[in-house]
Amino acid sequence: MASSLRMKEQARPLPLSYNLLDGEATLPAIVFLHGLFGSKTNFNSIAKAMVQRTGRRVLTVDARNHGDSPHSPDGSYEAMSQDLQDLLPQLGLVPCVLVGHSMGGKTAMLLALQRPDVVERLVAVDISPVGTTPGSYLGSYIEAMKAINIPEKVPHSQARKLVEEQLSSTVKDPAIRRFLLTNLVEADGRFSWRVNLDTLAQYLDKILAFPQQLESYSGPTLFLRGGNSRYIQPSHHSEIRRLFPHAQIQTVPNAGHWVHSDKPQDFMDALSSFLA
Repeated sequence: MASSLRMKEQARPLPLSYNLLDGEATLPAIVFLHGLFGSKTNFNSIAKAMVQRTGRRVLTVDARNHGDSPHSPDGSYEAMSQDLQDLLPQLGLVPCVLVGHSMGGKTAMLLALQRPDVVERLVAVDISPVGTTPGSYLGSYIEAMKAINIPEKVPHSQARKLVEEQLSSTVKDPAIRRFLLTNLVEADGRFSWRVNLDTLAQYLDKILAFPQQLESYSGPTLFLRGGNSRYIQPSHHSEIRRLFPHAQIQTVPNAGHWVHSDKPQDFMDALSSFLA
């Protein structure tokens, strides 16, 4: 009984941090969900551009344990889906167009499978409903971030330089180091990470996996993959078709895993075409 109560306690929705841009209320809003180590700010420029392009309301959301949203010991996709099942009706955004990248894409897929009434159409960005094998290095990133040592009262610019130097032996790609550094925050002269590294480390295996599902989502679905990325493999297509029978799979040439960052115009063109 105690275990059951604890599971219910952890599944309780959290008050997520979000940014809602105004648009035409009669059209389903576009909701952007970021990936691991990301935040709602990853979609700032795209969100503004999509309001101009489509006239729709656009919502960007910080997942639990990310950005300005609360931390929680539960980092499961079930919990992240439940957070959105609570938030979206409160904002009057049901049904919506759900666009999720990587971890956010898996959250979006699970929400569509659990509550198809909430999702008018679905876009999964460079992720599929199977285990994420290219992400196996992420555990070493979390350990490197946890090991960072910054003296107190150091200027922010110097702190960023120190952190980048300390991360460089583990995180070889400068672009990924800069992305991780967006999570470095300072309060009262002390620096810390705004992502909940302890929970992310504990749930990393589950974040890289995908919850087993029997039901399918019959709404319009787009899987948008980066041409240079290995996250969506041909071997995944049968599971994509099983769970999302009306899915189309589209490739953005010369884009890596962060499709929306690498090729923002191509990303928005594909999204706009899917919404037309």
